[in-house]
Amino acid sequence: MSLQRLPPLNAVRAFEAAARLGSYVAASQALHVTQPAIGRHVKNLEGWLGVRLLERSPRGVSLTQQGAHYYQAAAEALQILADAGARLARRDDERWLRILCVPAFASRWLTPRIEELRSLRPGVKIAIEPNARFTSVDARQADLGIAYGLPGELSGVHQVLIRPQVFPVCSPGLLARLPAGLDAANLPACPLIHVDDGTWWNSWFAANGLRVRVHSDTSHVSNDVVLNLAQRGQGIALATEVLVGRELQDGSLVRCVPQAAPLESYQLLTPGQPPSADAQWFMGWLESHLKAAFPDASNAT
Repeated sequence: MSLQRLPPLNAVRAFEAAARLGSYVAASQALHVTQPAIGRHVKNLEGWLGVRLLERSPRGVSLTQQGAHYYQAAAEALQILADAGARLARRDDERWLRILCVPAFASRWLTPRIEELRSLRPGVKIAIEPNARFTSVDARQADLGIAYGLPGELSGVHQVLIRPQVFPVCSPGLLARLPAGLDAANLPACPLIHVDDGTWWNSWFAANGLRVRVHSDTSHVSNDVVLNLAQRGQGIALATEVLVGRELQDGSLVRCVPQAAPLESYQLLTPGQPPSADAQWFMGWLESHLKAAFPDASNAT
């Protein structure tokens, strides 16, 4: 593509943020611009491409099929630019630990522990890059990755960390409006929130012995978006204790049926080169903390 055919960068950044975060409001806060500005940028990009990228609803925004393809390319391109800038700005004597991570795990489990990590490993600087779609780690991009997937889906697997139980959650307000005595067999008739085309929910139903098929009218970029919608009472989402332990404790989310089943596992990915001393230390810290916090999930691997 010639330079004359490159899309406007600000519009791409606005689209990527809105798609990743699931709403124009969240994107405007992340990029420190107004919500209407995000909308104008996205409309400008759609006009430049000649396709519709996002669908808006009271629940937020979701990707169209064409938007999902463009999002992946846009996210990768912006990350390449960010990494190049970071390498130029980084001094040789600085120790950086770059972690690629699925978004929900990054925001709900890892990020709240950053200060603990820094106190335990003085001098190391930590960069966490949320990415919902990566399946391998390039050394130019990150020192290691924390992914969520099935055996054989991911490349460069250093270690399977834990395989937690997956269960449906919703807000207390929504649960009060649902029929009493709800169980897994009743869920297909309820408002389900999807992270994909329905595959994850169908896998969960199958793991619980139910031959049902559900389909998604709206899919979201990551579990983080889906769980935020569930907290706002928009429907029922699949979750793990790793992601919603705090919300289950404070009551902002509740388990709505008794059934649960382990599906994918959290896996630690590394690039082809030997890990640095800081990366080795972090991998040991991560393994010990997860297995101590979720011993049942460790036994399910």
